[in-house]
Amino acid sequence: MDYKVLYRKYRPQDFSTVVDQKEIIEILKNSVKNQKISHAYIFSGPRGTGKTTTARIFAKYINCLNPTDSGPCNECDICNLNQDNVDIIEIDAASNTSVDDVREIINNVKIAPAYSKYKVYIIDEVHMLSPSAFNALLLTLEEPPSNIVFIFATTNIENVPITILSRCQRFDFKKITDSSMFEHLKNIAKKEKIKIDEDAIKEIVYLSDGALRDALSILDQLAFDNKKITYDTVANHLGIISNKKIASLLDNIFNNKINDVLTILDEFKNINIDYRYLLKKLLDNLEIFAIKIKNNELNYDYSKVVNLSMDIANLINQININLNPYSLITIILLNYCDNEQPLENTNDKKKIEQNTQTDDSIEEKSTFDENIKNIRTNNCLVNVQKKYLTLIQNFWSKFIGSISENKKIMMLLIDSDVVAASDNYLIITNELESTVNLINLNLETIENLFYKEYNKEYKMISLTKNEWLKVKEEYIKNIKNKKKYQMIEEKKVLKKENNIEQIATSIFDESKIVIEGE
Repeated sequence: MDYKVLYRKYRPQDFSTVVDQKEIIEILKNSVKNQKISHAYIFSGPRGTGKTTTARIFAKYINCLNPTDSGPCNECDICNLNQDNVDIIEIDAASNTSVDDVREIINNVKIAPAYSKYKVYIIDEVHMLSPSAFNALLLTLEEPPSNIVFIFATTNIENVPITILSRCQRFDFKKITDSSMFEHLKNIAKKEKIKIDEDAIKEIVYLSDGALRDALSILDQLAFDNKKITYDTVANHLGIISNKKIASLLDNIFNNKINDVLTILDEFKNINIDYRYLLKKLLDNLEIFAIKIKNNELNYDYSKVVNLSMDIANLINQININLNPYSLITIILLNYCDNEQPLENTNDKKKIEQNTQTDDSIEEKSTFDENIKNIRTNNCLVNVQKKYLTLIQNFWSKFIGSISENKKIMMLLIDSDVVAASDNYLIITNELESTVNLINLNLETIENLFYKEYNKEYKMISLTKNEWLKVKEEYIKNIKNKKKYQMIEEKKVLKKENNIEQIATSIFDESKIVIEGE
């Protein structure tokens, strides 16, 4: 007999074995009992939470000849058809996205069910349909035949048009709780006679992040022989790191022990710890740190914990996985260390110098004059034009590639964008405030590298994307008011309260100025 993987072997066949979606199941069962079947449902939620499985059970349930409190009886003629039931049609929208695919469905909708009371269309990953396909489907959803039921499943509900959502009953599937998943895995391990420690189960639960299918796949992967699965087994095969190690890393950061921070990061990198897993672990432990600080159990700066948490959260979304993510992670973490602390010995000093100086040098401990940011932003807007922006943007990727030997500067710029350019100035944006600060602290180095490749001197400034949006909005407002920007010398001392509106006393004629996004 062919081996069946665990997540398929233990896929629920009725509602009683669906894990952690009790409220949804009750509503679906009651709709059948009260004979109030809707023509369209949409199941949304994270992967591995039972959306497609529930859709299949429900499709059988509404056609079952002897429905029970647990769902379909799985014994009647209709239930026994299983995959041979031509009245239950499953479609993967990821590979059937076109309007022609939807038109085929529409044409088949007109044909009555062959055996069952309802013909059911289960469309998985429905958000992948093209706009024209959604429009074609909309016509059928507005006036569907009485014996047709659509069940849509999606992991990205935000990408489904509101016109579709408004015609469906929506059910939001939640992540499986740790406790429910733990008990489920424990029971399956017992049935399969898999020897496993509870600590190992807990780590599998953590790694699966609420997706039961992922948890069963991990358990299946580790149960390749009859040896007992321990925490170390999970760690060795999946490359995990303990919370104790993560806590040690954070302690070293907040105690400004740069050497130890670099040593631990090198250790993680050398054993190929997945950077996404590392970032998730850091966030989880920062939450614990935050609670302990508020309970006076830790004497660390709470604002540092908050800022680091926000930077890591942004980093998860912004990091470029085609490059070495550990360089950027290192920069972000070191930004929270006070490197004015004396080094323990000469060897440590040499190690830090090798990591933070020469071609990879990054200035971290000095401050940046906000007046320079305002002045350069203003001066860029004096002669900002689309043609300059286009030239720089076309060269930007090549420039970043040319400084690959200077890894730390390259990692600062890799996820940054040039959003405005004049003949002598550039404005660079980044999502992370910490990265923006580091760019501004290293402008001279970046400008010299750029001159070396582009053979033209440019003065640069970096803003967060939110700062840029405010500058851009003010710029457009000034254009409408027929104001004009004037050059300001960088040597001129400005009061801190001066902003772009105060600096810019006037503006170019609107027809002569083009800015990205207008």
